[in-house]
Amino acid sequence: MKKIVYIWMTKKVVKVKHNLADFNVGVDNVIFSVDTIKNKLLILLVKREKEPFKEFWSLPATLVKQGESLESAAYRTLAEKIKVNNLYLEQLYTFDSRDYDDRYLSISYFALVRYEDAKITKNIKTVTWITLDAIPTLAFNHNCIVEYGYQRLRNKLEYSPIAFDVLPELFTLYDLYQLYITVLGENFTDYSNFRSRLLKLGFLIDTGEKAYKGAGRPATLYRFDTHAFAPLKDKPLLFV
Repeated sequence: MKKIVYIWMTKKVVKVKHNLADFNVGVDNVIFSVDTIKNKLLILLVKREKEPFKEFWSLPATLVKQGESLESAAYRTLAEKIKVNNLYLEQLYTFDSRDYDDRYLSISYFALVRYEDAKITKNIKTVTWITLDAIPTLAFNHNCIVEYGYQRLRNKLEYSPIAFDVLPELFTLYDLYQLYITVLGENFTDYSNFRSRLLKLGFLIDTGEKAYKGAGRPATLYRFDTHAFAPLKDKPLLFV
């Protein structure tokens, strides 16, 4: 028996006439990383080794296995490409894949990982980090997914504490600021205003420890306090 499946796609609802069992469900990961030393926002890309789009770069992707959850598939394909301890992952969107296969549902996730900790597990010729401003034409609709993921990342940084998922346990406020300007741009705010706003929110703990970098004054090391943030998580906040 055929059923009409309604899929929420980019800016429209699409009707697809197929048996439910006919569909392959895939997960596409937009994996962002912030190189705070070079102040670069990076995307993890994989070079395809077979058709369609052979030799094109694409996002890390996988088909969901029988009995596997979408999130598990997203974590699995991420783990197959990089080893990382700290990361933030969430479901992004369901994108229209009818241009290349009307029996394929593409569920995208976006992740933010700490560049210094992320180690590529595959051959560097087929898996690599590429800066956001140097992304080529990608396979399938992956350029659209990257664009959508980048907008979500910017929005999440402005109102949620996802930056603390990828920072080390102890960090300076300038380390945090460098992450923000790498994603949001140099002109989103100045350091003084950024520092003042974050400290007033009350969920950063001064550890009393110092970081010694170069010949300047040592910087205070802070820790993100999840308990202090808990009462605020459902309230409208602006981090920047």
